[in-house]
Amino acid sequence: MTKYRNAGDDPADGWFPESVAAGYDAPGGANAPEVVTPVVDVLEDLADGVVLEFAVGTGRIAAPLAARGVPVSGIELSRAMAARIASKPGGDAVEVTIGDMTTTRVAGRFSLVYLVFNTISNVTTQDGQVDVFRNAAAHLRSGGLFLVEVSLPDLRRLPPGQDTVPFEVAPAADSGGYVGFDQYDVVTQQFTSNHVTVSPDGKGSFRRIPFRYAWPSELDLMARIAGMSLKHRWADWDRSEFTADSTKHVSIWGKNR
Repeated sequence: MTKYRNAGDDPADGWFPESVAAGYDAPGGANAPEVVTPVVDVLEDLADGVVLEFAVGTGRIAAPLAARGVPVSGIELSRAMAARIASKPGGDAVEVTIGDMTTTRVAGRFSLVYLVFNTISNVTTQDGQVDVFRNAAAHLRSGGLFLVEVSLPDLRRLPPGQDTVPFEVAPAADSGGYVGFDQYDVVTQQFTSNHVTVSPDGKGSFRRIPFRYAWPSELDLMARIAGMSLKHRWADWDRSEFTADSTKHVSIWGKNR
């Protein structure tokens, strides 16, 4: 088993270098139209002027949003990811700044800042996550909105003495396959997402990505620290009710002044 890191990857691109970016836009999954369209629908509805995406990635959301006529800017740490935005429909209208979403500033004031697909958890310290909220608030005009989409940690499936939860086991018809599992530290709120892929010839790759989970109430406190308050919390992009059985949430905070 080899570590998932190619020699040609630029360390400055963090956990999303060229070897990851090259396959990030593969059809299906998070890139499927039935996944992307509801997200873009909600963001278009919330936008009341220029919007900013933290961790814009390859433009999975920003490009189709811009294609609808919404002015979109983005911040992205990985040059390898950001390089793919302009080639997408609407992507040439997305203004991208390379930098860290905890500190990087973009000129102007925005009606909406958004951070989707669990990316708040890529910031692996509480202080860093607070900085994300503060940076979002600094970019918002008075009354502007900050939206975060993030999954909830699957701790209800952990019996005493166990720290690992599998989330996908996918054998392939050609004898290869994929196994994905999360490993939690419930004391530090750190966890890792682990991805094992085996090709038909038996060669394997292992990719391990660190995260930090935060409960909705903790995110609400981060928002208060940054001068924002909760406006909405949904279980998904269909604006369904958030309940004890929800596996993720889409939360929106408004800048107080």
